Amino acid sequence: MTSVLTTPSADARAAATERLAALATPPGALGRLGDLAVWVAACQGQVPPAPVDSVRLVIFAGDHGVAGHGVSAFPPAITGAMVRTFLLGKAGVSALADAHGVAVRVLDLGVDEDFADLPDDVRSALTAHKVRRGSGAIHLEDALTADETHAALEAGAAVAHEEIAAGAQLLISGDMGIGNTTPAAALVAAGLGVPASEVVGRGTGIDDAALLHKTTVIDAALVRAGARTDDPVETLAALGSADLAASTGFLLTAAREGVPVLLDGLMSVACALTADRIAPGAAQWFAAGHRSTEPAQSLALSKLGLEPLLDLGLRLGEGSGAVAAVPVVRSATALLRDVALLSELGV
Repeated sequence: MTSVLTTPSADARAAATERLAALATPPGALGRLGDLAVWVAACQGQVPPAPVDSVRLVIFAGDHGVAGHGVSAFPPAITGAMVRTFLLGKAGVSALADAHGVAVRVLDLGVDEDFADLPDDVRSALTAHKVRRGSGAIHLEDALTADETHAALEAGAAVAHEEIAAGAQLLISGDMGIGNTTPAAALVAAGLGVPASEVVGRGTGIDDAALLHKTTVIDAALVRAGARTDDPVETLAALGSADLAASTGFLLTAAREGVPVLLDGLMSVACALTADRIAPGAAQWFAAGHRSTEPAQSLALSKLGLEPLLDLGLRLGEGSGAVAAVPVVRSATALLRDVALLSELGV
């Protein structure tokens, strides 16, 4: 995967900024909605921007070996159960997606089961890009082999191409995997060069003792990975997982293809940080949907220069915070497109 990418259109950004200033609204009255609208126009390369009708969410699912080592409040078996819930359209993000017209696709990249109970066509679509069953416990071993890491990155790239070909104007990467805040926090710690104590959070709601243990696990993983964390792809192999590597490839490809992305919580942002390490400048194609309760997410967003659109105390994951922010993106775009210009008022 090459690191060459373009940036959102500077000409469209300038024209959108000029149009924003000329709207029949008081100067600065639209606040951050105006800034968001300018970003959408720059990403689309046109002013006024087109309506953001086609939004597509891909949920990358996978199990994590570290989940069996006391870092999560829930057992790993929940991952597979939640994948089935997504397929039924009954998860939290499913309700939000239905409310806001967002297409949802779930993929098993590394869930530690085979879904043999599902109909063949459903199972085939779900596992089409599967890399392995579960990822290694990162404090004891690498999450992935080098070949698996590249396979996961390429899987994410292929999925992004498929979603773009289906007409996506805005992409979202979601997540499902018990224990996944541990490797995600480790990716952020490695990317920023900070200790576990600065990135560790409570995930699905662990107590103080488990939080301390989780900190120790992440520190051990960082020590084990050593200097390999200087390389973002090596970092994915040592500290990530199949689903996180695929999400990284998905975000990279969106940026390379010039399709904007609305980021979700810690997992999405950890992958965005890694994508930007692989291809500096990729973050210009990303906007932050919401601020999660995980400290690693806020640190990574600060590094990427992104300010969340929503701050609702969400820690659901799944892509839910980003989906909840979709109406904000659509609202911003509509304002820049449909509000009259001051010059048209005839006063």
